Amino acid sequence: MPSLATKLPDTNTIIRYLTKDEPLLYEKAAVFFESVLAGQEKAVILESVLVECVYVLQTIYKVPKERIVDSLLKMLRYKGIMNTDKEELIKALTIFRSRSIDIVDCILAVKGKSYEMPLFTFDKKLNALLKDL
Repeated sequence: MPSLATKLPDTNTIIRYLTKDEPLLYEKAAVFFESVLAGQEKAVILESVLVECVYVLQTIYKVPKERIVDSLLKMLRYKGIMNTDKEELIKALTIFRSRSIDIVDCILAVKGKSYEMPLFTFDKKLNALLKDL
């Protein structure tokens, strides 16, 4: 379990860091994330925040899926990221990059397999993904 000093960055902080669209906020976010990169600060990126980042970057900023995935994968690999579900999120993002399926479904499929819990879904794309995992 991460220590009490571990921070939970929100979507806005991650978006400012990745887009650099607001220079003052980017600078503050960059200081934090550079120290997470080096392991001097600890952070956990919640699954809900990751999903919202994908949504905001795709729909509002029109960032290509590959660039979104590359940026978030890189961030999840920072030394100070303490997620207990890091490997599952990395696998879900990797699947998301190569398939025409929602990030939430990718996370659901990966975590279902990881936790050995069968999914109950009517979604044809999700069922197809489950067969491939």
